[in-house]
Amino acid sequence: MGRCRLSFGSEEIEAQLKKQKLRSRIQYKGYRDKPLTPQQQQTNQRRAGIRARVEHVFGHQVTAMGGKLIRTIGRIRAHAKIGLKNLTYNFQRFLVLMAAKREQTA
Repeated sequence: MGRCRLSFGSEEIEAQLKKQKLRSRIQYKGYRDKPLTPQQQQTNQRRAGIRARVEHVFGHQVTAMGGKLIRTIGRIRAHAKIGLKNLTYNFQRFLVLMAAKREQTA
């Protein structure tokens, strides 16, 4: 699948996503004279749970794992470095979860 360039403007973004047969995961925004409907609020809540989990992972990688700058030459090395960062995060998360489990059983 080729690279996709999204232009600015929500209608244009939605149209491009639809054209590529992708589902929009963009949250709805309320305005002063047009608040969100209950359906939109529920959809936003569902999407926010997924978004929060992903944002926490990136936040940890930026603050505790050397930032978001990848200093490599070449795409293959950059992919490898990102993969190692993700693997390291997963190991750290595993250790935290195992420690919590040990505390519960003790």
